[in-house]
Amino acid sequence: MDQTQTNQRILVVDDNSEAADISAELLDLHGYQTAVAYSGMTGLDAAREFQPHAILLDLGMPGMDGYQVAAALRAVPDFDQVALIAFTAWGDVVTRQRVISTGFDEHVIKPANLERILTAVRNALAKRSEACVASAS
Repeated sequence: MDQTQTNQRILVVDDNSEAADISAELLDLHGYQTAVAYSGMTGLDAAREFQPHAILLDLGMPGMDGYQVAAALRAVPDFDQVALIAFTAWGDVVTRQRVISTGFDEHVIKPANLERILTAVRNALAKRSEACVASAS
């Protein structure tokens, strides 16, 4: 296990509670601290409370979808450093473009194997860290 992971918090937001719980458990097994939310609104509340380093965020949720959650988070300077990973069954060109324009760092298409999820989390955290260093200088 990579020692740097042990202090990193990941929030999983997905209206499919089984998928959310399994994703969180797998991330826990790889040394991340996790929390889970089952809707967009509770995801925003959890982000404020849990202060995650990354959020694995489903796009297709009723009420407040993942795009709206991402836009709300990106509108608040306190969340500039949070890495956002779109985690969805949608992989078409329009979705990919919207994911980028909304401010996500990575896009993972469900179903995804664990290695793909872990790679996306690592890449998103690295991108966000580099972006914060660049904006600070």
